[in-house]
This record gives sequence, C-alpha cells and structure tokens, in this order.
Amino acid sequence: MDGGMLLVLYLICAYLVGNLLFGFIVGKMQSGGDIRAEGSKNPGARNAGRLYGKKAFVLTFLGDAMKGAAVIIIGRLLGFSTAVQLCGLLFVCIGHIKPVLFQLKGGKGISTLIGGLLAVNFWFVPIIIIISFFLFYLLYKGFTVPGLLSLLVCAVALFFIEKEFMPGIIALLVVTIVIWAHKLHWRKFLLIKN
Repeated sequence: MDGGMLLVLYLICAYLVGNLLFGFIVGKMQSGGDIRAEGSKNPGARNAGRLYGKKAFVLTFLGDAMKGAAVIIIGRLLGFSTAVQLCGLLFVCIGHIKPVLFQLKGGKGISTLIGGLLAVNFWFVPIIIIISFFLFYLLYKGFTVPGLLSLLVCAVALFFIEKEFMPGIIALLVVTIVIWAHKLHWRKFLLIKN
C-alpha cells in the first residue's frame, strides 16, 4: 500500500474510532437507556458521572481518552510525523463530536483530545494542563472554561515542544473544534456575565 492510501485509511479509521461513544456504551450497561436522552444529553464523562456515579465517569473518561491516545500511538507506529498524528487526532475528535453511527449526535471531545495530547507528549502535556488550569480556575471559578483554555495553552506549547510549525497549527485547530463543540458564548471567556 502506498503512503497516500495508508494516510487516507488512517484518517478514515481515526474518524470511525471516534464514533465509539463510551458514554453511550456505559449508559447501556448501567440502565439500558440512551445517555443522549438523559441529564445534559451529552454522552461524555461528566454526564455519565452525574447519571450513573463515579465509576461510570472514570470508565467513560478513560474509554474516550484511549481513543485519542490509540490514534496517536498507531500513527507513530506507522511512521507518520507528529503533524500527521495530530491530523489523526483531529479526525477522531470529529468522529466523537459528529459520529455518523449516531446520526451526528455525539459528545464534545474533551476526553478524546486530552488522551491524544498525552500520547503526543506524556511528560510536558500534563504539567502544562495542570498549571494553566489552576491559573485559569483562580480567574473563572469554574471547570469548563478553565479546562478549555488550558487545552488551548497546551496546543500553543506544542509550537515550542515540537519545534515545528505544523503540529502547533493542527493542535490549535483540534482544540478550536472542541471549544466550538461546547457551544459556549464568547462572553464567558471574557468574564462578561450577560
């Protein structure tokens, strides 16, 4: 198989892996229902935790995070550059947010993004996320906006960690899509209440 076909297959598989919504699977195991019809209607770890408890939160988070990590690791094993691996992360996140297997009604992609970024750089990413999250938390006093902003800082840091232009650009694109999926008004990021 030539390099171009392998790349196309890699990206298609990444998208399909993203379609595996672990919140949906955990919900079916716990109650037999569709998590997308309960609580916040989001098949993510937070909604799973609210509906089914801490174990469901952990299982959903780890399952969705492993999707992102697996795509990065497989891309590395196939010999793809970090930029191409991050394209795989982009596709797995899109697959999670807009899964064709679930009528394009998926999650928000944050766990998948975190798993993928950890697989890109297991040492620096957690440090960057934890420090930036703590600083943003002091300012915003919540979890969602500080979490998203810390991932944005992490993407910017990839410019310096990888010492290449493209990985940082693609990481910023992935984070931007995940932020868009949260459908937060821009005023929340500027601390404007109304």
